[in-house]
Amino acid sequence: MTGANLIEQPETLLPAEPEVIEALNRTATQEIATVVAAHPKSSLAWAALADYTHSQGRLLEAYAYARVGYHRGLDALRKAGWKGQGPIPWSHEPNRGVLRALFALRRAAAEIGETDEFERLTVFLDGSDPTVITRLRSQHTETQMFPAIQPAVSPDVDPAPPTAAFFIQGEN
Repeated sequence: MTGANLIEQPETLLPAEPEVIEALNRTATQEIATVVAAHPKSSLAWAALADYTHSQGRLLEAYAYARVGYHRGLDALRKAGWKGQGPIPWSHEPNRGVLRALFALRRAAAEIGETDEFERLTVFLDGSDPTVITRLRSQHTETQMFPAIQPAVSPDVDPAPPTAAFFIQGEN
């Protein structure tokens, strides 16, 4: 028998959330909670709130918001046919909210010492899209917020990291 690998999982592609993106783009960062209240099922909104509270140094709140975004993301993925594994590509813009929530939870888990969760989320993100951790790390610093929508980057172009200071977390 020849042909495609029948064991490979299909990509999961979430539906777009234009109303959430529009609301986030017109809302001041300190008012992101109002967007979350209006769109509580949106992992993108929860991820934005986690990023904002993280930038304010409120790590436990950032962890809690990211966890809600993670669970809302799992709900959305399952509704879209995801079976607990398989690609969730960053290249499909509507997937970015879930991936950002996973990244925010991973970051917060590391910062509060939840190493098991950090490792599980690293495996989850790498299995979803092996480029996502590097992409999000290069687009975020302690003082910089993610915009609601990241500009499209050609897949063959490796964008330079931001010029703001950055650090590498881990134990070495």
